[in-house]
Amino acid sequence: MTDSAAPPVVPKDRSTWVRLRTLILLRWLAITGQIVTIAVASQILNLTLNYGLLYLAIGASFIANTIAMFVYPENKRLSENEAMLTLLFDVSQLAFLLYLTGGLNNPFALLILAPVTISAATLRLRSTMLLGAVAIVLITLVAFLHVPLRTEQGFILRMPDVLVFGFWCAIVIGVMFLGAYAYRVTGETNSMSEALLATQMALAREQKLTDLGGVVAAAAHELGTPLATIKLVSQELAEELEDPILREDAELIRDQADRCRDILRSMGRAGKDDLHLKTAPLAAVVREAADPHAQRGKTLHFDISPAPGGSNQQPIIQRQPEIIHGIRNLVQNAVDFAEANVWIDLHWTDDVILVRIIDDGEGYPTHLLGRIGDPFVRKRKTQTDSRRPGYEGMGLGLFIAKTLLERTGAELSFANGSDPFLPREERPVRGGAIVEAIWPREQIALPDLEESQPLGLNQPIQV
Repeated sequence: MTDSAAPPVVPKDRSTWVRLRTLILLRWLAITGQIVTIAVASQILNLTLNYGLLYLAIGASFIANTIAMFVYPENKRLSENEAMLTLLFDVSQLAFLLYLTGGLNNPFALLILAPVTISAATLRLRSTMLLGAVAIVLITLVAFLHVPLRTEQGFILRMPDVLVFGFWCAIVIGVMFLGAYAYRVTGETNSMSEALLATQMALAREQKLTDLGGVVAAAAHELGTPLATIKLVSQELAEELEDPILREDAELIRDQADRCRDILRSMGRAGKDDLHLKTAPLAAVVREAADPHAQRGKTLHFDISPAPGGSNQQPIIQRQPEIIHGIRNLVQNAVDFAEANVWIDLHWTDDVILVRIIDDGEGYPTHLLGRIGDPFVRKRKTQTDSRRPGYEGMGLGLFIAKTLLERTGAELSFANGSDPFLPREERPVRGGAIVEAIWPREQIALPDLEESQPLGLNQPIQV
């Protein structure tokens, strides 16, 4: 479900996530580590190496880094192809160093995982798969083709073939597993960030509408007196003027004053004349949230009653934008998928407040029940999607509703009213999707003593 109040948010292109400066710093670390490793191998371990080719490979990285630092600004963000080529260079340079230093007999072969992991966290799946395939091919080649590690005495340092094969298997599995793991975790983190941003935007919009409703109510109240004066004077002029043209103008002024009064009255009703109040009865808040979807061809049935053990007095709750927008999204989802009816049950006890929304549609897909409330829950489009031609079906609306309501202390649960595989004629009337929100009463309701207190004297509105 998507939210009509907030446009669908799709994950941004990963290719702009990484800055060139980040890869330059990582490469400087790699160059430093490679130089230190060669120095240790020659001075402490007394290994015989081809230092010319080794420093040539390191020098290529040094030159590439230096050119990148002077040619591009520090805040440059790499495109998809630029980032992939940069990481391919690093993989190739590392593979060449392994070729010169014993292949898989060199324990530093494990570092081939680093560029693949960076790609999985920053690039698209296609680029990551390409880089992973290149890394596996290169690591396979250096397993067979490499310059042996030799000591000063001429001894060759090598592992048994079974250990080399096991090391190769570990690297290949590591490339695939770490790549997939980093790609999935980073993607979910980004989706959650985008969805939370959409939630904040929806909440900000609801707050603006709330504030606008108060302004409209104040304007309607303040302009009532001058409009009444204009109407009275214009009516008296129309009765006293003998010139028909002037009388017609006075009547026009009177009619336009009536029109202004009607417009302000209508805006005041649309904005809810009591929006400047911060509390309202539970039913009033829920009806306000459901009102935009009351005329969409589906019947809304309200069941407002205390639960067993609850008092008959309806709780007065805080008119929080999170509650209004969250319930509105849940009602929208029910209306979108209902056949003809949506039931909204409001019950309360001395300890909890319950809002339950049920429709008579097909219910939630059984394979998605455990993921309802997660952002960007995708499914293949089917013919049933035609009931919601304007929606992507990404689960963002339910995520927004769940997040907003949980911020107010609610606990949400999702279920189906019947087995979705039952024939239509065997299903109960309330056999569609069910969403239930339960609040601790003290979380959103006023204490009983505070509910009974008068609101006090009306205060003048400062304009």
